[in-house]
This record gives sequence, structure tokens and C-alpha cells, in this order.
Amino acid sequence: MPDTSTNWIRKRLRHTARISRHSFRIAIFLGGAVFVALFSLLFAVIAEKMLAWNHGITQAYWWSALLMLPPAFALIRWLTIRLAPEARGSGIPQVMAAMNMPVCADQTRLVSMRQAMWKIVLTAAGLLAGASIGREGPSVQVGAAAMLAWGKWWQKRPRLGIGFRPEALIAAGAAGGLAAAFNTPLAGVVFAIEELGKGSVVRWDRLVMSAVLGAGFISLALVGNNPYFQLNEAIHMMQISWPAVVACALINGVLGGLFAKALLAGPSAWIPARHRAWPQRHPIWLAAICGLLVALLGMLTGGATYGTGYEQAAALLNGAPGEHALFGIAKLGATIFSYLAGIPGGIFTPSLAIGVGIGDNIAHLLPMAVDVRLIALLSMAGFLAAATQAPITATVIVMEMTRTQDVTLMLFATTLAASFVSRQFCPRPFYHTVARNFRREAMHKHQAAQHAASGTNK
Repeated sequence: MPDTSTNWIRKRLRHTARISRHSFRIAIFLGGAVFVALFSLLFAVIAEKMLAWNHGITQAYWWSALLMLPPAFALIRWLTIRLAPEARGSGIPQVMAAMNMPVCADQTRLVSMRQAMWKIVLTAAGLLAGASIGREGPSVQVGAAAMLAWGKWWQKRPRLGIGFRPEALIAAGAAGGLAAAFNTPLAGVVFAIEELGKGSVVRWDRLVMSAVLGAGFISLALVGNNPYFQLNEAIHMMQISWPAVVACALINGVLGGLFAKALLAGPSAWIPARHRAWPQRHPIWLAAICGLLVALLGMLTGGATYGTGYEQAAALLNGAPGEHALFGIAKLGATIFSYLAGIPGGIFTPSLAIGVGIGDNIAHLLPMAVDVRLIALLSMAGFLAAATQAPITATVIVMEMTRTQDVTLMLFATTLAASFVSRQFCPRPFYHTVARNFRREAMHKHQAAQHAASGTNK
């Protein structure tokens, strides 16, 4: 009898210890969510300030972009090469690459806090100069770095006996960063499942999902339950709009596919065959030329293509007349040149602005009477889905950031069709293709370091 009682007590103590450890793990993930949300919101404040300064300068002096953008692009590219090579581009591919790598130093280097800090500084500098880039993609890399650093800090406390999988921490921070950046908790979860969780058990990890939702809800609590795009009047579904859905899906599918293909092809695809090695030998000069082209496109559109494109997209979604008929196409070109320059900055928000601009053009070309705002909304989702080939994420994020649940069915139809059309022009998904390149580079560095270490030991 005493033995039975003793065993029962031991079992209860072990069970209680397991519950306590699991509860503590949840608490750590939620604490990391707070960390991620604060980083994303701070990044947002910095980015908005840079955009405001750029707007003030370019509106006061229309020629200022010609003096700012080429040298700024060259300097940012030089700093990126020298100090933060893993910070170039969007940031989402780096996260995907890190999640699909074996645990090693090069895995964490892709999403290290050092790279994240430079990501914030250099992206802010690009926005100040007028680059057509966004902060939401970089927020994903910054969020992943913050959560990974937070989890590792706790793992260094051996008395706690708590360990975390690096890919779980990276996924939670990355998706939480997106949720906090757009103020869209549900979209963060969908992004984690559809994009980050491909081929990984992370997509069903409850700790990851709780951290993502936590970051999104913390953002909502701090800045209010305000949609990313504030619509003055609700957009309702109209039965006569289904032909417009087809038009939005086809046009944005084609343009989005070509957009992704141009980004993946790189600058060499735009240069004659005998000079295709020039961009690799002279990346700083290439960045300066790209800056000049972005400046010219901005001057052509009265400065509309500088920055993220958020203000122009918000105005069009509220039915305001477009400032320039070529805004969508010009924004597409400015985003391509900003990306080819090799500077840090995302394509997420610019893609939304491109889609809205194209939607404005589609609405004026359709023979039927349609709500221009609805066409702009559908086109925004369609272009994002075509560029990223992630239709579910595009649908949920656009629906949640505009609070347009009434048109979710039309959004989903548009994104699915646009994604299918895009694949005919760019069979490889943009983020996953770039992620493979980052992973290949990181693995080469890791193998080279191993060979060097083995040679030293010999």
C-alpha cells in the first residue's frame, strides 16, 4: 500500500512538472510575441517618418530625387555588401531559407539580430531616399530575428530545462512580424501555414500559432482595431461584377507573373549577352543606375512612385481619382528597379499599390458600369497573389486589412485565377525560389567553414 501511494505521488509530480514546463514554454512564446510586436511597431514609426521626410523634400524640390536616389542607392548597396549581405531584398526568403536549413551558425546568421538591425536602418534609408520598397517584408525577417534571439536567451538557462526548435521560433517571429505590421492576426496565421509551413510540421505547431496571434492582438491593443486601409464607405459585392473578376484575374495574373519573372531573372536579363557579367563586377554602379531610373519614374508621375505607395493605394480604394493614369505601371517599374539595385526592402506593400493602380486602369477600360473601388480591391489581391503565388494569404490579408468580408468570395476567385495565370509566365514561386538561393549560399559558407576547420585540425 505505501509503495502504491508513493508511485501515485511521483506520477502526479511528474505530470505537474510537465504541465508547468509546457505552460512556461507558452509563456515564453507569448513573451516573444510582445517583443516581435514592439519591434514591428517601432519599425513602422521609423518608416512613416522617413516617408514623410521624403514627401516633404520631393514636393518642395521636384528635381531633388535626381540628386538623392542614385548616390543613396549606391551607398546603401555598398553598406549592404560590406555589413549586411543577408539583409538585402525582402527578408521573407531569408526566413524560408533558415527554416529549411540544418541547425548551424549559418542558419541563424540569416535571421540574426545584427542583420535585423541593419535591415531596419538600411530599409529606412531607402524609404527616405524614395526607393519603391516596403517595410512589411523586412518586418518578417526582423520578427524572426527577435523571436529567435528571445528563445535562445531562455535556452541558455539550463536550470529551466526548456528547449525550442529554431524553425518554430523563426516561423513564430516571422508570421508574428507580418501580423503586427499589417495589423492582421488571421493573415499572419495563414501566412505561417501556406508559406512558411510548407514541408514542415511547424504549420500545425500550436505554440507557433499562439505566438503569431499574440503578436497580432498586441498590435491591435497598442494601435487600436483599425484596418491597414481605412475605407470611408463599405465595398459590397455586386452580381454584375463577375466579368470584372475575370478581367482582374487575367490582367493581374499576366503582369504579376512577368513582375516575378523579372525579379528572379535579375539585372543580367536586361543587358546584352556580352555584358552580362558587368552587374556582378560593378554592383555599386548598377545600384546608382537603378536609382536614377527610379528617380525618373517618380518625376514622370509627380512623385507618386516614391516609397511604399500606401497613400496612393488608400486614395484609390476610397474612390478618389488617380493622380496619374500610369501610376500602376510606373510603380511596377520602380519596384523592379529598386529590387534589382540589391538594397534591403520588401515588395509586399508596393505590390498592393501596383495592383490598385492597375485596377484603376481596368475599371476605366471595362464597358460595364462598375464600382471602381471594388475593381481596385480585387486587382490589389490579384496582383499580390500573382507576384507571390500565395492566393490564400493574398485573399485573407487583403480582406483583413480592408475589413471587406462581404467580398471574400470574389477575392478568393480572383487570387486563385491570377495565381494560376501567373504560373504560366513564372512557374517558380518568387519567395521560394529566392529562398533556395539564400539557402544554397548559406550551405556553401557552412561547408567551406567545415573544410577549413577540418584542414586546421589536421
